[in-house]
Amino acid sequence: MGFNIAIDGPAGAGKSTIAKKVAKEKGYIYVDTGAMYRAMALYLIRNKIDPNDENAISAGCRSADITLQYERGEQIVLLNGENVSGLIRTEEVGNMASVSSANKDVRTKLVELQQKLAADADVVMDGRDIGTCVLPDADVKVYLTASARERAGRRYKQLKAKGQDCDLDTIEKDIIERDHRDMTREISPLKQAEDAVLIDSSDLTIGQVVRAILDLCK
Repeated sequence: MGFNIAIDGPAGAGKSTIAKKVAKEKGYIYVDTGAMYRAMALYLIRNKIDPNDENAISAGCRSADITLQYERGEQIVLLNGENVSGLIRTEEVGNMASVSSANKDVRTKLVELQQKLAADADVVMDGRDIGTCVLPDADVKVYLTASARERAGRRYKQLKAKGQDCDLDTIEKDIIERDHRDMTREISPLKQAEDAVLIDSSDLTIGQVVRAILDLCK
């Protein structure tokens, strides 16, 4: 059984950035569960599946093969053999992932893979329900958050840096709506595990957050 670090929190809290750095410091494998759900969402979008059709999502997800590989230390997300790492970070995919991740068949398929990875190796895993559902016995659990405005500002800067036209208020509205969906969904809702340490990164640097988590691993 590997040493498991679970990092949960809402969209835009910096989970992926922090988890990658913690994994690098510890020499652990980083498992980006959000990327796996986004790959599934991309598959559903490509197949023109209605996000409001639960049965269609359940049927469609069975044909998606999603795996993680590492090349030169970087995580590669494969969807039916295709590297989709550069295609899964759009707002459209993110919104579909938020909806489809509530589907029990989607979650069952991906959680099995995530648990196998954690059983076989030392991992840092981030997502919405890692500490509560996927790895309830994780050695370290963190709930990482930040204000909706702060998270929107981070996303705004990312999109602007990529040359994409965007509006800060619209991004904040989308984040608040996504938070509500994630926190109120019937299956594995986003919430802080009872034994998780709360870290609000609104006024912290990336380095400060990483150090706080590393200190918990001692």
